Amino acid sequence: MGGDTDFLSPFALCRFPQPNLQPPTMATTPLTWDGTSPQGMPLRWDSSLTWDWSVPQPIPTKMSQLRVLLDFTQSTDHAVEERATNVHTKLYAPPASTSFPNPPVLAAALMTAITNFSAAMAATEQGGTQATANKNSMKEALIAILRKLANYVQENHGNDLAVLLSSGFDAASTNSASVPLVTPTIADIVPAQSGQLKLRVPAVKNARNYDVRYALLDANGAPGPWVEVNNSLSTRDLVISGLTPGAMYAFQVRAIGGSTRESDWSNTVSARAM
Repeated sequence: MGGDTDFLSPFALCRFPQPNLQPPTMATTPLTWDGTSPQGMPLRWDSSLTWDWSVPQPIPTKMSQLRVLLDFTQSTDHAVEERATNVHTKLYAPPASTSFPNPPVLAAALMTAITNFSAAMAATEQGGTQATANKNSMKEALIAILRKLANYVQENHGNDLAVLLSSGFDAASTNSASVPLVTPTIADIVPAQSGQLKLRVPAVKNARNYDVRYALLDANGAPGPWVEVNNSLSTRDLVISGLTPGAMYAFQVRAIGGSTRESDWSNTVSARAM
């Protein structure tokens, strides 16, 4: 062999496809961003941007758990009687009976406890330590029943306010902010029995009790010493007894409860006892 000889590799005659070095194209979905630009315009992912991760999910807000209000454990006699009667009326009838089909206390047993307590309260009007002791015993028995029913409602209301209220119980406030009670207003004063006057006062939101005070007015209309009386949860029970028939009295009322404990005293209204 002489001279230079060109050698062509057989591979030089083959054409291999070139690899695609471009990244795959991702589908773009416009997403609204929850922010604003320095100019106050909403920021938006436009079609020229792609999101290479999952869309962030909103953090769920924890819902406040509704609680049955156990105000009856520290309420006046009439307030306990009123709460028990309300529960008896509502809990065992539709719509509450659908949500609470198996109360731990029968309706008849609750009514017996209410009747016994009401009779014991009436007996104390004659005075005597034995009557008072019996009344307190009947009250404790009724409160124990209300506690059982309140616990049952608490376990079964499903965090639904309407369902809870249908039972005859109230819901405890979930608002921790300090909200002062509205000052009540005496709308009218009417005679009850001899030596008694009844105050008509519109209910105050978040009030659990009401105080009344009164003073005897002299011939010139000047009030004497104020006498303070504690009353029940309901403004329907604001009856003042022990007044002198024919005498003029001045009355004021205030609401008790809420985050500020008590409201200011109301407007002064005068009336003559009959």
